[in-house]
Amino acid sequence: MNDVWLFLPDGLTIRMFFESGIVEGLHERLGDRLVVVLPNTDEGADWAPRVRGRVLYRTDLVPVEVGTRERVVRRVDRLLDRQLGYYPLAMRFNRRHDFHAERMAPGHPNWMLDSNRDSFLPHWDSLEHAMERWHFGTHRYVPHELYRRMQAECRALVLSNVQPHAAVPFLVGARRLGIPTVGHVASWDHTVGKGVIAPFCDVYVVQNEAMREDLARFHGIDSERVVVTGWPQTDLYARKRPRAAYETLLGTFGLDPARPLVAVMGNTPSNTPFEDRFVERMVDWWKSSGEGRPSLLFRPHPRDREWQERFRAALDTDGIAVQEASFTDFEELATLLQHCDCVVANAGTILLDALVNDRPAVCVLYDEGAPTGESYAMKNVIGEHYRELAASSAFYRAESFEGVVEGIGRALANPHELGEERSRVARTVVGDVDGRAGSRVVDAIATCVLKAPT
Repeated sequence: MNDVWLFLPDGLTIRMFFESGIVEGLHERLGDRLVVVLPNTDEGADWAPRVRGRVLYRTDLVPVEVGTRERVVRRVDRLLDRQLGYYPLAMRFNRRHDFHAERMAPGHPNWMLDSNRDSFLPHWDSLEHAMERWHFGTHRYVPHELYRRMQAECRALVLSNVQPHAAVPFLVGARRLGIPTVGHVASWDHTVGKGVIAPFCDVYVVQNEAMREDLARFHGIDSERVVVTGWPQTDLYARKRPRAAYETLLGTFGLDPARPLVAVMGNTPSNTPFEDRFVERMVDWWKSSGEGRPSLLFRPHPRDREWQERFRAALDTDGIAVQEASFTDFEELATLLQHCDCVVANAGTILLDALVNDRPAVCVLYDEGAPTGESYAMKNVIGEHYRELAASSAFYRAESFEGVVEGIGRALANPHELGEERSRVARTVVGDVDGRAGSRVVDAIATCVLKAPT
């Protein structure tokens, strides 16, 4: 068979590849050759009906139940991976380049920052290079069913996110079989702090020139194999939603569209463990603001499985809206970001979303109610990928709750105050924002995989 496998390993890139039209575009270009591989999680299950062609699930290729011999080999590989592979390499990559040094700690809830996941081996450059060769080497274990089916069916592999742990067996299998591979680097921060990137893909797809430079500088990847497309997520904002759609949406939340709207965008529990206290403080501020107060809406991070408890204060308050944590409500997000009056967030991609949509934004740089010495919020914005943002004046900085209130006040009083800087930073960090980034991703993928032998 001559199938092109599109592996979508995580919820965020599943959403982006569907909503920006990449999956549909690939189907138009590749027809019945395209096979979409989804994870066996809630994040992937809802997307299968939107695939026009064939769907595989990861457990079709990486079964849990295997024979005794393979189970032994798999166990040995996992033990070796614990000392030589994914997380030890991520820890050492960050230390070598001084990425997230302030954030890494034993037992950190973000596994990419949990220094306990490093191995006992010494930190020698030669050893770490050997670890990386083993990690992506053609002699390590690949699930037998995955390898069998890749050999029989797969003629090209495309990864919507080239870096997750779940992608490694697919990458190793493709390398062993000589299958052309396209690796999409999922986001602006993934080149500088989300672990090592396999250096042998035929093509890498990134959103801006800075990411192309990062691949060369930090991962040893030839720039000629890197295609800059812009950020497909911005395509969803190219179509302007009418004000009437925004007013209807606010009506479903029980909010008055005549009032200004402050949208508070959540971060993950691992990045903002004290977010529940910030929510409580925002709710208290809103209650005390009187009749002239703006409307208040909270949007938990899609990965926040604890959102009902973390946003309890808002859920229990009449007149305040809380969206459900979701990977599938992008239309609502786009409508909000095109019309809301102020975004409040602690870093994250949502801050970029706000700037791309020319929304006044307040970046929260402190941890409400945290013990002395804790500084998750500030540490979230000091990574290498935040250089351009940190040096800009595209948003209001809040190092206290009083700063949050002041930023909201300035945003509501003069929404155009930082408009020119928002536009400049969006162009620099995100790349071209013309509604065609998804099409360019499709072109880059199709150009590579259509060359694959049939």
